[in-house]
Amino acid sequence: MFDSVTFLLEKLCLFSLFNLFKCTWSDDDKCRKHSHATSFQRGDLLEVPRTLFIHSGIYLGENKVAHLIPDILPNLTSDTNQINEVVTNKRLLLGVLSKTASIRVDTVEDFAFGSNILVNSMDHACKKQPLPNEDIAKRAEALIGVISYSLMWNNCEHFVTYCRYGSAASMQTDQFLEFLKSVVRDQRSVLFTAGLGLISIVCFGMAPSTALPTLLIPFILWMAG
Repeated sequence: MFDSVTFLLEKLCLFSLFNLFKCTWSDDDKCRKHSHATSFQRGDLLEVPRTLFIHSGIYLGENKVAHLIPDILPNLTSDTNQINEVVTNKRLLLGVLSKTASIRVDTVEDFAFGSNILVNSMDHACKKQPLPNEDIAKRAEALIGVISYSLMWNNCEHFVTYCRYGSAASMQTDQFLEFLKSVVRDQRSVLFTAGLGLISIVCFGMAPSTALPTLLIPFILWMAG
């Protein structure tokens, strides 16, 4: 049951990312935007805005970035030449659905994908003291390879925060959970869902036993709100 709920939440998160996780770099951060590796130090935490989310990685030096990215291809082939090609959006989305990812090393240019790069912005947001830069880079290098993926529980932010601060966390996931809480607290959405359940029974002849989850879930949400 828990796995099913998590699966549904993850798919919902795919759509909510459009509005929840837009890049919100402040004016104070502009001075730390870069596009060339010459300004980075080994162990720096790099962030770039993508269409659906903010992507994060750890700079390893020599124009290389380690980052966790969903990718279906390791499930389909062992050809390292194909796997090492830049991950396309199609590969990424299929990786999300199959819960497969890899921590891989790409050039700064491939990682940035044409965007400006924000450096070490999470130091202020997380309010944590980062580990020594060399320790951060070694942690990232030790994790390189294929791993399981979860949009909510094991994404690129979990990877970089573990490497830089010693504990995995994701502010984007926290934002999404706050969004879910706001939905639960909004009793209008609960009433709407319950209404759909009643309409299914009255107008479409759905058996009460079949529609029970449709009514039970809103009731639980109502009580929780």
